[in-house]
Amino acid sequence: MAAGRALAALLAALLAASAPQLLQRQASFTVSLRTVDSVIVTIKQKHGFSPSCFIHSKYSTRTELKIKPGDNVTFTFTCSTPEKYFIMEVQKNIDCVSGPCPFGDVHLYPPGLPRLNRTFIWDVKASTKAGLELKFSTPWLRQIEPGEMCPDFISYDINSCIDKATVSIGTFCRNGSVSGVKLLGGVIMSLHLPWDSPLNTSGFNIANRASIKRLCIIESILKGESSVTLMSPNYPLGFPEDELMTWQFVIPSNMRASVFFHNYSLSNCERKEERVEYYLPGSLSNPEVFKLSDSQPANIAGSFNLSLQGCDQDAQNPGILRLLFQVVVQHPQIDENVTHLVDLSKEWNMTVTIHFEGWPNTVPLLSEPICLICKDPRTCDRVLTLVSGTTYKISFVCKDLSRLRITAEKVISCINLQRCQKKIYSLVVPKAVTQLPIQLHKFSWKLLASDLINIEIMSPSLKLQQHLPEQRCNTSYSYSIVSAIPETQLDVGIFCPGGFIEKIQMRNNVTISLKTFGKGFLNDSNRQDLKMSFVPHIKDECIFTVSPNPKSKVYLETPNWLSGLPPYVSISWYVNVPSKQVARLGFSKDRMGISCETGRAYVNIKEETLGAEETVRREDELLPEPRNMYHNFWVNISNCKPVDRMQLSLQFWVTFADKQIDLGVILAVVAGAGVLVAIGLTVCCVKKKKKKSQNPMVGVYNANVNTEMPRKQGLFRKERKNNESHVYAVIDDAMVYGHLLKESNGSVAPEVDVYRPFDGPMGSLPPSPPPLSFRKDMKRSSNTEEPLPLTDTDHDTYTFAHQKSGKLEDSGDPAEKNNGDASMTLLENKEQDGLVE
Repeated sequence: MAAGRALAALLAALLAASAPQLLQRQASFTVSLRTVDSVIVTIKQKHGFSPSCFIHSKYSTRTELKIKPGDNVTFTFTCSTPEKYFIMEVQKNIDCVSGPCPFGDVHLYPPGLPRLNRTFIWDVKASTKAGLELKFSTPWLRQIEPGEMCPDFISYDINSCIDKATVSIGTFCRNGSVSGVKLLGGVIMSLHLPWDSPLNTSGFNIANRASIKRLCIIESILKGESSVTLMSPNYPLGFPEDELMTWQFVIPSNMRASVFFHNYSLSNCERKEERVEYYLPGSLSNPEVFKLSDSQPANIAGSFNLSLQGCDQDAQNPGILRLLFQVVVQHPQIDENVTHLVDLSKEWNMTVTIHFEGWPNTVPLLSEPICLICKDPRTCDRVLTLVSGTTYKISFVCKDLSRLRITAEKVISCINLQRCQKKIYSLVVPKAVTQLPIQLHKFSWKLLASDLINIEIMSPSLKLQQHLPEQRCNTSYSYSIVSAIPETQLDVGIFCPGGFIEKIQMRNNVTISLKTFGKGFLNDSNRQDLKMSFVPHIKDECIFTVSPNPKSKVYLETPNWLSGLPPYVSISWYVNVPSKQVARLGFSKDRMGISCETGRAYVNIKEETLGAEETVRREDELLPEPRNMYHNFWVNISNCKPVDRMQLSLQFWVTFADKQIDLGVILAVVAGAGVLVAIGLTVCCVKKKKKKSQNPMVGVYNANVNTEMPRKQGLFRKERKNNESHVYAVIDDAMVYGHLLKESNGSVAPEVDVYRPFDGPMGSLPPSPPPLSFRKDMKRSSNTEEPLPLTDTDHDTYTFAHQKSGKLEDSGDPAEKNNGDASMTLLENKEQDGLVE
């Protein structure tokens, strides 16, 4: 102890020696406390600050100063900004049990205190048989949640003291509706002021003793259109066990008040039951008892009381009873007595919720006028849910109905495909919803099916258009389609009516959400065309059937566009091509843009015709170039498991054009017809000529028949087929060379180098040329020089006409003496025709 005192004296001496001029510049404060005032002033350092500023008095320098009743102390600070380092508490004890209670205003005492962040505490002791009533000066108080800060940093804490227990009534700011509090027993009142606050009054007074048989009574005065938020004592820790408290609301008689419970919880009751009780003006059954889970009274005309009653809690598991609620006061509405019939008696598995704009994500500001939806004059709320199978008569207490919205949901399910496969369900917003003077925000259909049962969505007349940057929906409503696949969901896309998608088939449970834009849906709702049915299992996750407009360019893209197609998911499009049209298919980029960790990603294209080839591209290949499709075709996109965060998102387009008739085909058809006509005329002429001529031609070459294979250009400039040297004139029967080949004594068979006419089917090679015996020149037979042999490419085509009645004899050796005359005659004819080289 002595060492500590010596250290403190040394420290004070050092500070005094090092900063004598600083001490002289600081203002000094004198605090004189009377004994009868029972006031204690404590100045101490803020928590977390190191001692860099000190309190210097006549006898010492310290970090904390406590001034008791009867003390007279003068002190100063060793720094110029003590408000950064010190706080001050001023506590006054008031005894209203053993002595007279000082009614009236409570003053800030003592005067002349330094400008520090300070807290004034009034500890008023009172008997439980005669409680206390505190009144607040205008502008009254406003309750805030624990941890919330007041705008001017001036706040009040009110605590009730019953025996040795302390209950927090709440924390309040200035500028509110709470005008007074009545408490059972004593009270501890705290006022927190910042160092620069100009407030010089406490803002409350002890009005009277009040004998109340409950924890407290809080009075709230509401003037004009306004609202107030209040909390139960000890919020959010829990209302005391088996206690009762009351809020008194003073409402102008020409206004209407409504109560809304925003946050509450219940304790585990062993006896009794937690409840709220109302004393309502004009009620024949006061008090009216409600559960905390009930819709609370609304449209209350005039002042009313609200009481919260706790219960005896389970000692082992007490739970927590707490309540945060709002009271809204507004003028009565002219149309609040106008009712709207909502008939949901014939609907199944459907709910309709009428709510304020932004629900449930946002809550309107408390200062804003609210819209109420009422099932009856006393049952109103900002959110009202209607269920199917019931008929409602609702009304609105609202100045601006445009701030209200409708959200509805309908469930359609199938467990047994045999029972629901043939049914077609109409996905149409019921008239009971569209006839309300409220904008429809969203109507959702949840389509649920068991395994191996899939869902088909169709729009027979309007069809659907996929909403894309290249083809935006400009309608008053659109459909958002989401399919639930294992471990995630497949955002199929946003669609609107007036497109080219006839139907969409999906494998899993599906949610279709209709969202509206503006007021146009009220007119368009009569033309809804969306239907659905349950179908057997399909292979892909999703199949689109598309019938594009031949005059439009259609864009289609993979589902989950922003986050990419999920791994191992396969999507297909079946595109109908009109018979007189040709479709052009192209992709918006040249690659898939992914690398596969496992598996492969594919794009498959195939026309639906016999023998059609399938076009397949992998993720490491270029996508197909734009191409023409002449028949209905399929486009399939299958994903792998991409590497890292790579995403597969593909878009393709389809356009149409009229089929162009090929000029070559037309010419071929015309030429074919001309050939047939020519053949017919030729046959006719030949028949007539045969009748007139007894000696018909026996050798005719048809130059129109090409029976030779493609060959190189010959060595000669003018070939035989060009100089017509191979075409025979008329050969009389007497000149036929068959009789020159005679049998030797009738026993020797003729040689086999005989030309016979080709009367079999034409093959890939032309028929053989005439034999070599016809190429020899008898006049030059004595010469040793032989002509060059004809190669296969030099062959010419011959066709001989022969008599049906006669029989050609086999050719013998043209060098025989016995046949000299006839041979010379034939040879001369051949020389004339250029057959002998």
